[in-house]
Amino acid sequence: MPEPAIECDAVTKTFGDSEALRGVTFTAAAGSVLGVLGPNGAGKTTTINILSTLLRPTTGRATVAGFDVVEQAADVRASIGLTGQYAAIDGLLTGRENLVLFGRLRGLSRRAARARADEMLETFSLTDAGDRRVSTYSGGMRRRVDIACGLVAPPRVVFLDEPTTGLDPRSRREVWDLVGSLAGQGITTLLTTQYLEEADALSDSMVVIDRGEVIADGTAEQLKRRIGGSYCEVTPLHAGDVDRVAEALAGLNGLEIDADAGTVSVPAPDGIATLSEVFRRVGDLGVELTDISLRKPSLDEVFFALTGAPAGRSEATRGSVPAGRSEATRGSVPAGRSEATRGSVPAETS
Repeated sequence: MPEPAIECDAVTKTFGDSEALRGVTFTAAAGSVLGVLGPNGAGKTTTINILSTLLRPTTGRATVAGFDVVEQAADVRASIGLTGQYAAIDGLLTGRENLVLFGRLRGLSRRAARARADEMLETFSLTDAGDRRVSTYSGGMRRRVDIACGLVAPPRVVFLDEPTTGLDPRSRREVWDLVGSLAGQGITTLLTTQYLEEADALSDSMVVIDRGEVIADGTAEQLKRRIGGSYCEVTPLHAGDVDRVAEALAGLNGLEIDADAGTVSVPAPDGIATLSEVFRRVGDLGVELTDISLRKPSLDEVFFALTGAPAGRSEATRGSVPAGRSEATRGSVPAGRSEATRGSVPAETS
C-alpha cells in the first residue's frame, strides 16, 4: 500500500494550560485533496502549522512526504508549498519579481528562477499582469500569485489555509480551478476552508476537527450518510398552508415541520416512489407551492450535526431540515427561488 503523503498520529499541542490539539489522527493519500473542516478555534491552523514545521507538536508524530516534521524538518520544508490565510507577497514588487524572489529563496539559480517565474505566470493566467506591482492586483489575482509563489519550487504537498477567505465569488472560482489543477499534477493538497460548499466541491476526503479533536472523517457522501438518507421537502407559497400540507402527509413516517422556514419534510427511503406519493397527496390539495424536492443532507447539516452548532431551529421543530441548504433533485413545480445557499463557518483565528 502506498505511503500516505500526510500522516498525523495522535498529535497534541498545548500552549500553557490550553490544549489546542488533543490527539489528532488522520492521513491523506498522495495526489488527493483533503479538506479540513472545523468551527472557529477548532485547531485547523495549528494542525497546518505543525505539518509545515512552523510549530512543534507537544506529543505524537506527523510525517509529510515521508519525512518526520520534527526530526526531518528541513526535508519537509523542501517538499511543501504553503499559502496562509493572508497573501504573503510584497505589494511593491511586480508579480514576476515576487516569483523570482521566492524562487531564489528556494535555492533556484537566477536564470532558473526567472524561467520558473515565466512558467508560473502563464500557468496562473497572470502573464499580462506580470510586470505590474502586486498592489494594483485584484484580490483574486493576489491570491493566485501568492499560491504560485508557493509552487515555484515544485512541491509534493501543498497546504492551503483558507485560501479564498475574503474573495468575491469569481475570484473564489479561480482559486477552485487552481486547486483542481494541483490535483491533476499529482500534488497532494490539504485545504482548510470556512466555506462548506468549497470543501464539498474540491475535496476527495474530509476531516472534521472540533475542540482539537478529529470527530469525523471520510468522503462527503460518507459524512452525509451519517446523519440520514434522502428526504422529501415541500414548501408552500403561503405560510398558512403549511398545516394543510402536513395534514395531507400525515401517516408518512418521520414527518417534520419547520415553522420558521415554512417547510414540511418526510424521510424518503424509497426515493422517487416517496416523492411521487408526496406529489399525489399535495396535488390533491390544490395548494400553490414554491418548491417540492427530493434532497440529500447537505454538508452544512453534517457540520451542524457533528459539531453541535445551532442550526437556527426552535426546539419544537428540532430535527427538521432548513430550507434551501441541501442538494436537491427538483420536482416539476417551479422553484421560484435560487438554488441552495450554503452556510459558512467563521474563519479560524487561532
